[in-house]
Amino acid sequence: DISDLSGKKACKQDLVNALHMDPSYVNKPILAVIGRLTDQKGCDLLGKIVKELMEMGVGFVLLGEGERTYNKMFGAVRREYIGRAGIIIGYNNRLAHKIMAGADIFLMPSLYEPCGLTQMYALRYGTVPVVHDTGGLSDTIREFIPETGRGTGFKFSDYNASSFMETIKKALELFQKRKVWTRIVKNGMKADFSWKRSAQEYLEVYEKAFARTNLHKNP
Repeated sequence: DISDLSGKKACKQDLVNALHMDPSYVNKPILAVIGRLTDQKGCDLLGKIVKELMEMGVGFVLLGEGERTYNKMFGAVRREYIGRAGIIIGYNNRLAHKIMAGADIFLMPSLYEPCGLTQMYALRYGTVPVVHDTGGLSDTIREFIPETGRGTGFKFSDYNASSFMETIKKALELFQKRKVWTRIVKNGMKADFSWKRSAQEYLEVYEKAFARTNLHKNP
């Protein structure tokens, strides 16, 4: 948790073991994707950059299934990068939690996303999101600004592979700065998307509306 981040490395070790990845990835950034393998989830962008990512020496973990084209494509990546890419075509809830807990960066390049939940799960697990600046992703992830130390992740606006890749590189650059990265992780873990907070905001709106109604009734 936010008061003791030592468990993060233990979760990372567990993930590396579970997916039979090279042990060296415990000390390297691991990027993760969990979800349906469809165009809507940005798999076209992932497909265009995944080999470049692998050549950069980072770990890549994916859990999901969907359109046959993407099942086949990511299956081929798994076979080409044995020990470097932990890819499971399918779904497993227990493994999904292991991935979210053990990864360093969570990728969510959705073409559109009315709400989205996994980016919020990632924040709670101390896994920094890189997301497309759209819909619920835009609402829930705040761009990290080094000058202020505020923000919970990284966003790209132009929906193309180049913009996505540049944003990942920006995140990886800051990953090497441990104090800065810890700040981003803790910022995310502080984020509150609970109903307790949301209910309070609704209550404030209703109170304002009620006050305005009374004002018009009793000028």
